[in-house]
Amino acid sequence: MSLENYGLLIEAVAGPGVLHGLSGVIASHGGDIGTCSIIENTAQGARIYFEVRTGNIAEIVEDLQVLEIVRMVEQVQSMDRIYGKRIIIMGGGAQVAQVAIGAIVEADRHNIRGEHISVDTIPLVGEIPLADAVRAVPRLPRARALVLAGSLMGGEIEVAVREVRAQGLLVISLNMAGSVPDAADLVVTDPVQAGVMAVMAVADTARFTVERLNRRVF
Repeated sequence: MSLENYGLLIEAVAGPGVLHGLSGVIASHGGDIGTCSIIENTAQGARIYFEVRTGNIAEIVEDLQVLEIVRMVEQVQSMDRIYGKRIIIMGGGAQVAQVAIGAIVEADRHNIRGEHISVDTIPLVGEIPLADAVRAVPRLPRARALVLAGSLMGGEIEVAVREVRAQGLLVISLNMAGSVPDAADLVVTDPVQAGVMAVMAVADTARFTVERLNRRVF
């Protein structure tokens, strides 16, 4: 049986136990839930999105539709087929914008060839807000690389960078003051180039591997 990723958008009644009931049906058919997002949860009802790896999506949809708690089930394209791998850029607004230019142009080149790479940005200032944001990136679905764009970062941000790298996240830092460049996988002086290299590092259609680089500062 061929297994594929499917997206399921479900509208259900509000209340406790709804998620349990939905996931129970999916599990009963051997479906492997990769993502679950509660899009909306109010007194009027709930909207829940699942990404499920399965070989019998039709049976899962059929059994979900007969549940009393379910109002509607819609099979949709999975997020990895639409938005794909995510590049996260955070830091000062001007630097973030420049990194985004490089990342978006390079992502466009690879997406034309069949990739699905999206770019997310958030301008942030302050050691603690930035450290909190860095630690949150591994919790974001499909996040593959983080680019830190600023003029000065260190302290708790450096600690957070080392933590997320240990979880397998690629971290690229601009060549800036502070200790964050010492903790990053790559240090890139040109912000546009940093965006380009971030996309190349995660793209399957690029012949670029960070581990094969002879140096880490560019």
